[in-house]
Amino acid sequence: MDALQKQIVEEMMVQPTINAKEEIRKSVDFLKSYLIKNSFLKGFVLGISGGQDSTLTGKLAQTAINELNEENGSDEYKFIAIRLPYGVQKDEDDCQDAIDFIQPTKVLTVNVKPAVDASVATLKEVGVELSDFVKGNEKARERMKVQYSVAAMNQCVVLGTDHSAEAVTGFYTKYGDGGADLVPIFRLNKRQGKMLLKELGCPEHLYLKKPTADLEEDRPQLPDESALGVTYDQIDDFLEGKDVGEEASKTIKSHYLKTQHKRHMPITIFDDFWK
Repeated sequence: MDALQKQIVEEMMVQPTINAKEEIRKSVDFLKSYLIKNSFLKGFVLGISGGQDSTLTGKLAQTAINELNEENGSDEYKFIAIRLPYGVQKDEDDCQDAIDFIQPTKVLTVNVKPAVDASVATLKEVGVELSDFVKGNEKARERMKVQYSVAAMNQCVVLGTDHSAEAVTGFYTKYGDGGADLVPIFRLNKRQGKMLLKELGCPEHLYLKKPTADLEEDRPQLPDESALGVTYDQIDDFLEGKDVGEEASKTIKSHYLKTQHKRHMPITIFDDFWK
């Protein structure tokens, strides 16, 4: 393992082996502790896509809420799951299966298509015509905007689904799905997330399906691995400190270096990052 891989592994905090039950407990306790320490808050909000990451994060959140309510003998805490389709989502059945598995306190469905299309049209009026790729970012940011609005009106905070295999590649929209208050599954890679879902009794098809951001209309349901040019198994091995071969290692390092700006707070003149 060379110096850059070592640096990345340390930053992403992935352990080569985990105990799924222990990691579930860590995330649930982390979520509970945050609400207990911030007594003015009453729960969590998360967009549910029907994919592995939001299904896992949602289940951990609802578990934390259930435990808090049971411990307090009340129902003051809540988890609000939000469906955020752009029109009709092709894998809507998976989304509903995820909701059934999570059993959220409350479910909202907000179609972001009218808002996204209005934004695209308004920009076009001033000569800014968005590419299909950038329109995809617009969808992601609109979804996060909705989540923050719902959270603000319900004394909640917004959860993020960022895990270490996603963080290392920067495979998310800045201030879109990359914007959140808490990220309870960071430190896990993709295969470890699957382990937690299996332990939690999740239907297999929800974590065995090919991951896709599904933001581009020209390339609907484009698999993450096709967009990244590297497999999640290779990324997971890399984050566990294993040798993945020169080509895969170069690709992962390139994604990491090009997307460092996504993992930083806004930069000031006092930061060394820009010098």
